[in-house]
Amino acid sequence: MRRIFRNKFTYLSIGALFLGSVACKDSFLEVPVTGQVSLDQITSKKGVEGLLIGVYSVMNGRDSGPWHAGASNWLWGSIRGGDANKGTNSGDFSSMNPIENFETEPTNTEVLSKWRGSFEGVARANQVLAILPKVTDVSDADVTRITGEARFLRGHYYFELRKTFKKVPWVDETMDYKTGAETVPNTEEIWANIEADFRYAYENLPETQSEVGRANKWAAGAFLGKVLLYQNKYSEAKTVFDDVIANGQTTNGKKYGLFPSFKGLFRLSNENSQESVFAYQATGAAQNTNNANTDLAMNYPYNTGTSGPGNCCGFFHPSFEMASSFRTNANGLPLLDGSYKTTANELKTDQTVTSSSAFSIDEGNVDPRLDHTIGRRGVPFLDWGPHPGQDWIRDQTYAGPYTPKKYSYSSAESSSLDGSGWTPGYTATNFMIMRFADVLLMAAECEVEVGSLAKALEYVNMIRERASNEAGFVKASDNAEKAFATVSNEAAMLALTEINPKQWVIRSDRNSTFVYLGGERNKLTSWNEYKQPVYKIGLYSSADFATQAQARDRVRFERKLELAMEGQRFFDLVRWDVVEGDITAYFAYETKKIPTHFPAKVEFKKGQDEYLPIPQAEIDLQGKDILKQNDGY
Repeated sequence: MRRIFRNKFTYLSIGALFLGSVACKDSFLEVPVTGQVSLDQITSKKGVEGLLIGVYSVMNGRDSGPWHAGASNWLWGSIRGGDANKGTNSGDFSSMNPIENFETEPTNTEVLSKWRGSFEGVARANQVLAILPKVTDVSDADVTRITGEARFLRGHYYFELRKTFKKVPWVDETMDYKTGAETVPNTEEIWANIEADFRYAYENLPETQSEVGRANKWAAGAFLGKVLLYQNKYSEAKTVFDDVIANGQTTNGKKYGLFPSFKGLFRLSNENSQESVFAYQATGAAQNTNNANTDLAMNYPYNTGTSGPGNCCGFFHPSFEMASSFRTNANGLPLLDGSYKTTANELKTDQTVTSSSAFSIDEGNVDPRLDHTIGRRGVPFLDWGPHPGQDWIRDQTYAGPYTPKKYSYSSAESSSLDGSGWTPGYTATNFMIMRFADVLLMAAECEVEVGSLAKALEYVNMIRERASNEAGFVKASDNAEKAFATVSNEAAMLALTEINPKQWVIRSDRNSTFVYLGGERNKLTSWNEYKQPVYKIGLYSSADFATQAQARDRVRFERKLELAMEGQRFFDLVRWDVVEGDITAYFAYETKKIPTHFPAKVEFKKGQDEYLPIPQAEIDLQGKDILKQNDGY
């Protein structure tokens, strides 16, 4: 495949790597290409290590987008899975509209971006593996390690391609880049190849590494288990997950575990914690955003003169359905019968209520993870103050009342630079491609299918117990960072004479936040009170896991809640073979909430929409006799 091998390194030339140099009698006419390095420079330990870093560097998708080529999969896994809608307004980034409505055409530019961004990573991994045998100043141990890292990364990029496109050509370092590149069809299944790459890495990589961002044995094991799970090889996956859970550790030597507080899990100060199995290592830079967390740079509240994170761009708005999924019953358990979508149980919202009008937040029981996943009016948005609702949303009638919250940066993080700086929207916060909670829930799936229901219960309750840690609950005091004042009684609040509309005070006597809406400051009717949300989360009992069907439903719903907005949902629905029913039900509910967001008829077409079309540009480049289009397109 010609495109697969088109190298985009600024410091490497394919000609230098594979074609060699041409002798000339008049050597003074030979002018080196600007930015090109010699084969001698590449065939050294330093050179091949540099190439390996280049393989890691495209995980954020920057090389081909950057918005939809990276591993966060917020469009491909979360929006298509019903976690969220596109957000912003109908005209902004309109190439996303048909994707979330399952009207994707092979000519869609975002589809091409995901394909090319992933194959860029494959090409770079293959270059490392092709050049490594030519390197002479490298030890056997380093050869094994570099091979393991390159194969892990190739496995990662191919996993992205297989779960997204299904029909994918397998190209490795053994193929001739000049003659084989145009004759690789996509008619053969590649799961075994991906599995082999991760297995090699699992069996050969060291447990710890010299640099925290590198893949290690246990990250490879976690991904191997995931690939096995995607093939329904539950027994094999269980064996690997058992090993990872019992013995796994991070690259920097921390035994895998859940971070104590869900509240702190996605913060810059806690990155590379015991929960981070494998993460894209982001850096912020004032002049260069290539290594920042660019994949999520558009997904902040749409601020227009209101203090908050971002200032751009208002994408990726959590859905009504996802928000209401966090409703819990009197025992703190989710409403697995779907009744969270009924009028009696669905989450109260400020849809159509202006930020200058009074609004009281929902007072029913909710899972505390709701307010670390989704921004909603009246609840502290990290340390920026109470979410103001419409003022942070570009077009609420189109996007709905919620904003994304995971991986949003706090005010404290934005003012205390990480050393390399920040660019607005481009943060230095790592994105965890896999975290330990994901491993536990995948292991729980395996236990449900081929193991012990009691063990599955144990794993799920570990996740829920962490969420129940009150130290991680959102509190009114979280609003204090930018509050006008903190007072202990009503009289002190009403005596504040300098406060302006939409500023807030903390009432310690009521554990609540009061926002001044305007009018006479000394009258309580001029203020809006936001009370503390009612958090209620409980553990499951053995009776809840008494049958395989019960256990399966609970494990799957726990994945929905725990991994919401992390690019997982759609791929889970496909591998469980429930995607048609779930997405149909999602559209039936969501279109009633924001009808202007969706076309008159929107439907999921079974047998087609489980996968994206092969980009037409690639078929045109390779030939339709080489690349076959997916069914239905």
